[in-house]
Amino acid sequence: MIFSEKLQILRKNKGFTQEALADRLGVSRQAVAKWESGQIYPDISNLIGISELMNVSVDYLVKDQDCAVNINRPAETDLDELISFRLEANVNTYAAFMNETDASRPASHDFRYENGRYMYHDTYVGGEEFAGEEAIWKDGMPVYAMNYMGRVLADGFSGNFLKEALRAADKNMPYRGPEYYQSGEYTYRCNVTGDFTWFQGYEEIYQGGIKVYECVFHGGSLK
Repeated sequence: MIFSEKLQILRKNKGFTQEALADRLGVSRQAVAKWESGQIYPDISNLIGISELMNVSVDYLVKDQDCAVNINRPAETDLDELISFRLEANVNTYAAFMNETDASRPASHDFRYENGRYMYHDTYVGGEEFAGEEAIWKDGMPVYAMNYMGRVLADGFSGNFLKEALRAADKNMPYRGPEYYQSGEYTYRCNVTGDFTWFQGYEEIYQGGIKVYECVFHGGSLK
C-alpha cells in the first residue's frame, strides 16, 4: 500500500476531515487532498508531523507495504491457520445470522463459534452507531483481536447487504470484507494498511453515489 492510501486510512481512523488534518499540520486542505490523490508528496517536515499525529513512524509512511517487515510475525503456518479459522468463523456468526449467544455485557450482542483448538467471540454494543471487538483463542489463549466502530449515515443503509459483503471476505482480505463488493444499488469498499499481524482499515457502503455507512477498525495477532 502506497503513502496516499495509508494517509487516507490513518486520517479516517483518527476521525479527521481533510480540513481538520490540514489545520493540525498548518497546511491548506488542497495540499492534503493532493497528498491523498498521489499528485504530490509532503516534504520531510510534514511527514514528521503526520507521523507524530498518527502515531506511526516516518519509515512506515514512506515504504510500500511490501517492504514492511514485522520481526514479531508468527510462523507462516500458524498465521495461515489463524486466517482460515477467522474466515470460517465469519461465515458462521454475525455475517450469516448464526450462533448468537448470551450477552457478555449489558445490552451487548454476542456471537461465538468453535472448531477444534480455536474459539471465536464477537461482541458489540449499539445499533446505528456501534462499537465492538472480535477475538480468537487457541487452546484457551488469546491469539488475535480486532476492534471496530461504525455508524449509519443515511436511511438507505442495508444491514443485510453489509452481512452479504462481509461473507465475501477471502484470504487476500480477511479483516472485514473484500476490497470491493457490489450488489444491486449498493457498493461496499474496504481499504486496509498493514497485514493480519498488525493492521488498520476503513470500510464504507454507498447507495448509488451516496455514502450511507462507514466503519473504522484495527487489530492484529497477539502474543
